[in-house]
Amino acid sequence: MEILRYAAFSADPAGGNPAGVVLDATGIGEAEMQRVAADVGYSETAFLVPGRHSHFTVRYFSPKAEVPFCGHATIASAVAHAERHGPGVLLLNTRAGLVEVSTTVLADGTVTATLISVEPRTRPIADGDLAALLDALCWVRDDLDGALPPRVAFAGAWHPVVAAASRQRLADLDYDMPALASLMAQHDWTTINLVHRESPLVFHARNPFPPGGVVEDAATGAAAAALGGYLREMRLVRPPATVTVRQGQDMGRPSRLTIRIPAQAGTGIAVTGTAVALSHTRSTEA
Repeated sequence: MEILRYAAFSADPAGGNPAGVVLDATGIGEAEMQRVAADVGYSETAFLVPGRHSHFTVRYFSPKAEVPFCGHATIASAVAHAERHGPGVLLLNTRAGLVEVSTTVLADGTVTATLISVEPRTRPIADGDLAALLDALCWVRDDLDGALPPRVAFAGAWHPVVAAASRQRLADLDYDMPALASLMAQHDWTTINLVHRESPLVFHARNPFPPGGVVEDAATGAAAAALGGYLREMRLVRPPATVTVRQGQDMGRPSRLTIRIPAQAGTGIAVTGTAVALSHTRSTEA
């Protein structure tokens, strides 16, 4: 198979979140997908099996386990496909549901991709679970932004949304990885979406990802979509709205995610970004 390597949500190979992409994984078994993802070593690798009429079956693997949906690997896959076959609309059958992703070529030749998430939803987080989460993060309740209540949000995968009152609190992330990994496994949380609201429509984010064997994601499209659903459901924005998420700065891999939140409740959240091929992006596996 041909394994591609792209950084998503950046036009600079030094930024964004790297993802592995296999545009044709026909005949590749689950164990081989997991082995390849572990070998690639990025937070996720996407494996696409082409179908008819722009339909693909897609599976996403971290170095340790399969995840139901991954936004940055979706953006990377769509850009990689567009660069080889031209822009258009792809329909991705993921384990989370059907995800539509469209690509556009800008005047400067940059390819952007926009995914439409599955129906988002949120639910409360129990006091005991929140206390355990804050303890694993080495945070206290006074670190939280009282205007953005903690919730667990979904737009293809579940992510607790926890808002820091200050940008400095977000920058000083130093969590207990084994404790957080254990807590996340208990609740089937994919990443923890730690955010700080700079202004009504601009957020900074960090996403610990210990279940995947990765300390932190530099850009998390699934969590961004979940954040969009959370903001709409909690009436923290007035939709339709466009929100910018800046992620990865504290890791030295700056990323930019654009979220479009439609007004109608229950509709999917749009997440847009670009992706850039990394050097030595292609390799062949028998």
